[in-house]
Amino acid sequence: MGSAKPGEAKALLKKGARVIDVRTEAEFRAGHLKVAKNLPLGELKELIVREVPDKSTPILLHCASGARSGAGKRMLTEMGYQTVLNLGSFGRARSIVEE
Repeated sequence: MGSAKPGEAKALLKKGARVIDVRTEAEFRAGHLKVAKNLPLGELKELIVREVPDKSTPILLHCASGARSGAGKRMLTEMGYQTVLNLGSFGRARSIVEE
């Protein structure tokens, strides 16, 4: 699965990368990153085209453990999104995004 390198993710954030939380709405409501948009994995394919229509926009995904965001990364890559990174778990994503 492989998680994104913190330096690479931070550089993409500075260039306008979108942070997407693929956890459930309930998980998101329980606590989330300020910059993250909640697009649950089960709805990702439908919602991403509205939320991030430009497939060249970098996307940084995360979930609770990194497994769902890994699946989301594969899904978005197959849809043609050019730069999709898996930040891994919520805690790891927070340490990278909100440092």
